[in-house]
Amino acid sequence: MFLDGCQARICWRRTWEEFPKSIASSFIVLEPDIVRFAPQSAWRLLSVVALGFMVSCAPSEKEHLNATRNVLLLVADDLNCMLGCYGDSLASTPNLDALASEGIRFDQAHCQYPLCGPSRTSFLTGLYPSQTGVRENRVMLRDAMPEVVTLPQLFRQHGYHVTRVGKLFHYDNPGEIGTSGQDDNPSWDETYNPSGRDKREEHLIHSLVEGKFGGTLSWLSSEGLGEEHTDGMVASLTIEKLRVHAQSQQPFFLAAGFFRPHTPFVAPSSFFDMHPKGDMVVPDYADSSLLKLPSPAKRSIRGNRVQVDLAHDTAQMVIQAYRASVSFVDAQVGRVLRALKETGLEDNTLVVFLSDHGYHLGEHGHWQKQTLFEEATRVPFILRNPDELNSHAAEFAPVELVDLYPTVAAWAGLVPPAQLPGRNVLRPRETTKDQVSPSAYTEWRRGSSLRTARHRITRWGNEGELGWELYDHQADPSELDNLADHPDMRSTMDSLQQVLLQMDSSHKVVPDGVGRVNPLAMPLPRVAPLLKRPPLESPEP
Repeated sequence: MFLDGCQARICWRRTWEEFPKSIASSFIVLEPDIVRFAPQSAWRLLSVVALGFMVSCAPSEKEHLNATRNVLLLVADDLNCMLGCYGDSLASTPNLDALASEGIRFDQAHCQYPLCGPSRTSFLTGLYPSQTGVRENRVMLRDAMPEVVTLPQLFRQHGYHVTRVGKLFHYDNPGEIGTSGQDDNPSWDETYNPSGRDKREEHLIHSLVEGKFGGTLSWLSSEGLGEEHTDGMVASLTIEKLRVHAQSQQPFFLAAGFFRPHTPFVAPSSFFDMHPKGDMVVPDYADSSLLKLPSPAKRSIRGNRVQVDLAHDTAQMVIQAYRASVSFVDAQVGRVLRALKETGLEDNTLVVFLSDHGYHLGEHGHWQKQTLFEEATRVPFILRNPDELNSHAAEFAPVELVDLYPTVAAWAGLVPPAQLPGRNVLRPRETTKDQVSPSAYTEWRRGSSLRTARHRITRWGNEGELGWELYDHQADPSELDNLADHPDMRSTMDSLQQVLLQMDSSHKVVPDGVGRVNPLAMPLPRVAPLLKRPPLESPEP
C-alpha cells in the first residue's frame, strides 16, 4: 500500500519518536522530520528502520475509518427551539431528538446577530459581528475580511476534503436558491447549489404581500416527494458525498445547509398533516407590555406593520406552516444521519447541528427575527461526539455560536491562526473567582444584549442613552416585564451594565492573526423581487 503525503508525514514522525534513543543520538535534528547531518551508515540504518515503521503504520480501511476525525456540519435557517428535545410538546422532530439523546444539547445557545448574513459570517469565522464588520446581509466576506481563515478553510489547509451543499454563507432565500449566493470560494474544495420544486413553484406560494417571500410571512403545502424539494436535494447530495468519503482515505469536512424553515414555509403536504391547524397555539401578548420598552425595542417588534396583529386564523396557518417546515428539515437530517451510520463513518465523525438564529412566532406580537429577545437569539445547538456516544448530556450554561470554531478545530486537533474569542465547549469551563458567570452576547443594530443563566440585560445606544431592558428568567421566562427601572433590581442592574459595557468594548477588538478588516464593506445590490405569477406557457409547435 502506498502512503499519501499526510500519512507519510505522520509515520515519519512516529518513526523518529519511537526510534531507539541510542541510535537517534547520532543525529543532529532541527525538527522531528528534518535531519541536518547523519553519518552514511547511520542514515542507511535509519532508512531501513523508518521503512519498517512506515509499512507497519499503513492503515487498513477499517483502521483508517477509526483513526480519521471527520466533521459533518448541519445548519438550518431561521430555526428556533421548537423541537421535542428542547421541551416542545407539539413538535414532531424525532431525528433531532435522537441526535440530542446521543450527544450534547446546549439548552442556552445564542447567536451573535439575529440576521442570517452577519450570524453566519460570525460563526464561520469565530468572530463577533463588531469584529467582522458584517452587520448586514449581502456583504461579501472577502470584501470585509480579505485574509481571514474561516472554519472550513482551516480544515482545507490541513488536507481535509471540504464540501458545501446548500446554504452555509448567506443566500437571499428564496431569491438565490440554485446559485452560489454570497458564498466564500476559498472555504471549499467542492460546492453544490440544488434547486427543487419549491423554487419552481413559487407562483403557488401564499404571501401576506403579493410577490414577496423571503422577508414576508408566506407558505405553501406542496405536492410531490420530499426529495424533489431543495432541502430534500441537499440531503440527497450530502448522502452521495458520504458514500464517496466512505471509500476514500482523505478526511472530510462536509457542511450541509438547509433553506427551511426560513420563509417561505414550504414543505410537502404530509408534513402539514402532522400539525393540524386547529392545534396550533397562538401566543398571548398584551400591548401594555410595550409601555416599559425603550423605543428601539418597540421598533424591532413593531417595525413591519404588515405582520402585526395577525388574524387568529392566519396566525394558526403561519405556525402550522413553520412547524411543517421544521418537521421536513428534521426528516432530511434523519436521512443524512442514517447514511452516516450505514457508511460506517458514524464512529469517527463529529456531528454538529445548529441554526443561524431564532424566530418569533407571535411572541411579543412579532413574526420574524431581528430582535434582542430570547426567541430571536436562542438557537438549537447539538454536538454528537463519537468519542462519547449516547451521552444524553445537556448543558444549561449559556454558550455562543462563536464557540463553534474553536470547538470543532480542537476536536480535530487543529489550531486556528488567530486567538479567537470563543471557547471549546467540549472541555469543562475553566473559571476563576474574578471571572464573570457564563453568558452569551448578541448584537442588533444600535443595541447589544447579555444573557446569563438567570437574567437578560439589553442596552440601546452607545452607552445606553436610548434605554435599557432587564428580565429575570426565573420569574419571567417570556421577557414581558422590563425591570430596568425597578428599585429592587438596582444592584443587579449596575453589575450587569458594567459587564455588558465592557463586552461592548472588548468585542470590537480584532484578534491578532485575523488580518485586514474593511469596516467600509458595503452590501451588494439587492436582487429584484420575484413576481408571483404562473410560468409562461410553452408555445404550440
